[in-house]
Amino acid sequence: MTALHLRGIVLPEDEPRDLWVVNGRIRTVPVGNAQTVFDGGYLVPGLVDAHCHIGIGPNGPVDLAEAVRQAETDRDTGALLIRDCGSPTDTRPLQERLDLPRIIRAGRHLARPKRYIPHLGVEIEDPADLPAAVVAQAAEGDGWVKLVGDWIDRAAGDLAPLWPDDVLVTAIDAAHQAGARVTAHVFGEDALPGLINAGIDCIEHGTGLSPDTIEHMARRGTALVPTLINIENFLGIADSASKYPVYAKHMRVLHARARETVSSAVEAGIPVYAGTDAGGGVNHGQLAEEIIALTEVGLDPVTAIGAASWQARQWLGWPSLTEGAPADLVGYAADPRLEPAALRDPARILLRGRVVR
Repeated sequence: MTALHLRGIVLPEDEPRDLWVVNGRIRTVPVGNAQTVFDGGYLVPGLVDAHCHIGIGPNGPVDLAEAVRQAETDRDTGALLIRDCGSPTDTRPLQERLDLPRIIRAGRHLARPKRYIPHLGVEIEDPADLPAAVVAQAAEGDGWVKLVGDWIDRAAGDLAPLWPDDVLVTAIDAAHQAGARVTAHVFGEDALPGLINAGIDCIEHGTGLSPDTIEHMARRGTALVPTLINIENFLGIADSASKYPVYAKHMRVLHARARETVSSAVEAGIPVYAGTDAGGGVNHGQLAEEIIALTEVGLDPVTAIGAASWQARQWLGWPSLTEGAPADLVGYAADPRLEPAALRDPARILLRGRVVR
């Protein structure tokens, strides 16, 4: 395989550097007869979509051919590492393909009957069975388990937690014992204290965060993936829920204060990562929009890009542009810190040392 050469300002170090790629790995010392494939722009470690659903479409589960198209769409915008936050489709065959993003799978969502989107999750009749289900999904995934923390309870007519607090303690401890981290879908307020107290590793969406739960998350180091572009769907969800006026009003309130809530989380020092929630209500390939949205709630541009690149990679256990690291990187003609719109149009993408754009 021909060695490749790239030259540019490398972020986050903000230094001009030359990098070489040999056998899919980064080299920081010169390599002879290398082909220059990028010269004169900005180089960023491969982008990370930390909340994505390869295998879910607007109508539910999709086949592997459509899952491949979803992964290609994400790849072509620079998302080279994906934390797949729950999918009913077994996407392990995609992990074997060298032309597709690296996928960290979380198995299937764990939910209660009639308390989540049909056909997507594993439905658990008795909450006491959650710990065993968590262990099973830990074995099916790649180090993550996804809980549905709250959803509309039609009897109550509003969002409500799915799991008793004591069960959450046992279940999250079981996941940790199995070597997996746990995250949870949470829109509202009431499920958050039990999840955080139980030692959950991450909260998805987090629109119901309050000063108390923000302080608690910051103290514990619990991560937040706010999925800001998906939160824009809350008004449509409310409009379609006319049979449940309390729930509809609640969703509108959560939407109205969402950016202020995430801004408060950022100010409190909660680790925040970029995730689109692509699949279903959000199209794939929207990571640039999520990064830009993060800058609008208080992250400076460097931190916002890091939340979808070097910081997210470190959180998920992947290196950046260091000697011997996998050659997954994105090049931009313009400085994305000064021109965030540049994130929408990468000039060069390398995945596993291969030029894909």
